[in-house]
Order: sequence, then structure tokens, then C-alpha cells
Amino acid sequence: MTRNRKHDVVMVIRDTDLVAEALRRALADASPEDRPGLERAAALVESTAATSEARLRAHWVHTRLAAVGFTGDIGSIAAVKALRKAEPTLTLLAAARLQKEASAHPE
Repeated sequence: MTRNRKHDVVMVIRDTDLVAEALRRALADASPEDRPGLERAAALVESTAATSEARLRAHWVHTRLAAVGFTGDIGSIAAVKALRKAEPTLTLLAAARLQKEASAHPE
């Protein structure tokens, strides 16, 4: 069954803590040749985990707009329309909030 419900909220789900723990376990048993790569991966996970939810939502908006070919001004009404085209279940209010957040975090 398909429901055509509109949504006002976009949740950010993170599992970087799980990935970071797996990398720490792998580093504990890593061979000398594997260690540099795992240390780099751990650093990347840590930097990603430090990214704010607002920045992650902004990135999501930018990728959704790119997916529908939008190249205009992120602060325009056209951007809101394109975002709702990309994600039809977003309400106008949610799309406008996300657009405002994305405007504050250009890529």
C-alpha cells in the first residue's frame, strides 16, 4: 500500500559511532601495513561525525536539487519547487525550512 503523506520533518540518522567503534577494533588488531589506511579512515569518520545536523541537511538538499538538475539560486522560489519535485512528500513548509538551511550552508 502506498501512502501519499506529506512530511514536515527530515531526520538525520547517524551511525558514525558504530563505524568509529568498528575502526577502533580493527586498528587494535591491524598489521603495520594496514594501520595507515585504517587511521585515515578513522580520522575521516571522526570529522564526519563532527558535522552538524544543519550542515548534513543542507548537503542533502544540495544533492536532491542536483538530482533533479537544479542549478539556479538556492535561495529562490524555484529551489523550493525543485526540492519538492525531488521529494514530493515534503510539505511546502518543510521544503522552505530546508531551503533556508541550505542557503546558510553553501557547498
